[in-house]
Parts: sequence; structure tokens; C-alpha cells
Amino acid sequence: MEESFKKKVSPVLLKKQKMTASFTRQGLVAGFVSAITFGLYSTVSAYAMMKDPLIGAAGLFAAPFVASALNDTIAAIWLILFNTIKGRFKEIGRSLAIFPGLMVILGALFGGPIANGAYLMGIASAGTAAIPISALFPMFGALFAKVFLKQDISKRVAGGMIICIAGAIMISMDGGGAVGNNFFFGIICAFIAAIGWGMEGVFSAFGMSMIDSNIAITIRQGVSGFVFIVVVLPIFKALGLFTDVLAAPNLVLIIALGALFAAASFLAWYVANSKVGVATGMSINSTYVLWGVIFSVIFLRSTLSPMMILGAIIITAGAIIVSVNPLDFIKKKEA
Repeated sequence: MEESFKKKVSPVLLKKQKMTASFTRQGLVAGFVSAITFGLYSTVSAYAMMKDPLIGAAGLFAAPFVASALNDTIAAIWLILFNTIKGRFKEIGRSLAIFPGLMVILGALFGGPIANGAYLMGIASAGTAAIPISALFPMFGALFAKVFLKQDISKRVAGGMIICIAGAIMISMDGGGAVGNNFFFGIICAFIAAIGWGMEGVFSAFGMSMIDSNIAITIRQGVSGFVFIVVVLPIFKALGLFTDVLAAPNLVLIIALGALFAAASFLAWYVANSKVGVATGMSINSTYVLWGVIFSVIFLRSTLSPMMILGAIIITAGAIIVSVNPLDFIKKKEA
């Protein structure tokens, strides 16, 4: 029966099915690469924040904003070099001149200065409570993708998303930390961060309908770094610290390494969003919490609590459910 069915399927349809499977597989791999490299970026950034002059910076937001500005700017430089080697440098300017390029720019504004800035202010005002709130970005991304991009969310993907978020909340809440005086303001900022990252996924996915993901992420990082330096740092009076960091070559090298990981992460994330959809891409990317914990233990000698280990396992399970249907493996075994 099975052999007769295979004979009836046209070669064109079989080829299409193979191409679709390959396309999905590439998107899933890109999603996990994005999560792993973002975990490395987070670890390197945490290490950089322990070094002078960042560690001794005056002001609540100066150090993280300066680190973010340098990270996005250097990441843009890495990506420009990458695209130049690949012979795609002229595509950057061309993409900026079309409507999808504008969508990528909007995504950069939502995901860079707006989301990252709100996230850092949320941490400063509400402490650890802001972290699990910001981890809701896959939900917002999936919701916006359904509304604006008409991307359906299956029950399996939705369930996996909820599991990933639950694991992220467990790890984040276990981290401790002091709560500032403006707790509710911090919670609002965390929601803004989650919404901003969700909107970035949608705008970038729309933009990549006509723009190569390599070009899109280069525009994203460049715009974010530019706005941080020209707008955000002057507002928070952090330009002095910015120049001080530039005068510390060892610290700049550390940040440059983190920026390289960030560039790879966002590049892979944009590829995943374009190939498997915003909901799935964001859910897999949320496993950066797991990888961040692992790398912090290895390189920063952080300690793991039972709650953090359980949360990491839950996130991994949720990401697997989002990526593949467990029933498919059961059916294969039965066959």
C-alpha cells in the first residue's frame, strides 16, 4: 500500500516536499545557533561590565547604555565586513531606499534603543521582576505576526511557547536582586521591552520578504548603534563614559568579541524568523536563557540552584516541542 502511494506522488511534489523540509530544518538550526550565540554574547557582556571604567561608572543607566551602544555599533561593523567579503555591500544602500528597508529600520528602533533601553530601565527600577516580564516577547511576537503577517499559530507551537516562557520565568525569578523605588514603572518598562522585541520580529520578517536577512540585520545593528550614540547617550549624559571606554583598548576588545557573538545571533535569528515564522523563531531564541546559564557557570563560575536547573530543562523541552512534533517520532517507530 505504501509503495503504491509513493508511485502516485509526482516527482515535482516530492521535490517540493524535500525543499520545504530542508527550508524548515535550516530555520530551526538557525534558531538554535541564535540562542547559543546570544548566550555567549550575554556572558561576554556580563564580564565586560565587571571591568573599569564600566564597573565604576556614575549614574544608573550610563554603563549599560554605553555597552549597548558599543555592542550594536561594533556588531554593525562586523556585519558590514561580512557583507563586503560576500560582495553584498551595495545591497545595504539599495535596501535602505525601498519600503521593506524602512520596515527593517522600524524594527531596529523597536528592538534596539526602545526595547533594550526599556529593559535596562525595568531592571533598574523593578529588579529581577522585570526579567520574566520581558521574556514574554515571543508571545507578543506571535500575536503581532498573526495580526499583521497572517502567520498561524498551531496548538503545539503555542504550547511550546508557553513552556519556554514558564522556564524563563523560573530561572529569572530565582536570580534574586534588589527592587528599586519605582517598581510599577519598572514593570511597565519591562512590558515595553517585550512588546518592542515582539514588534522587531514582525517588522524584520516583513522586511525580509524582499531583503536578504544578512542585509537586514546589518541595517538593524547600524541603526540601533547610531541612535544609541546620537540620541540615547546624550540624553543620559553618558558620552563622557563612552569616550573613556574607547580609551581602554582591552575593554573594547572584550566588547568587540561580544559584538561578534551578537552579530551572529541576530543574523541567525533573522534567518530563523524568515524560514520558520516569527512565533517559532522567537520561541527557539528564548532558549538563550538556558545557554546563558551554562556559559556563565563555565566562564564566570556562577552557581546553579535546583530551580535554575529545572527551569533550563523546561525551556529546552519547550523549544523541542516548538521545533518538532514529538508524535512524528512515535509514528515513525510504529511504522
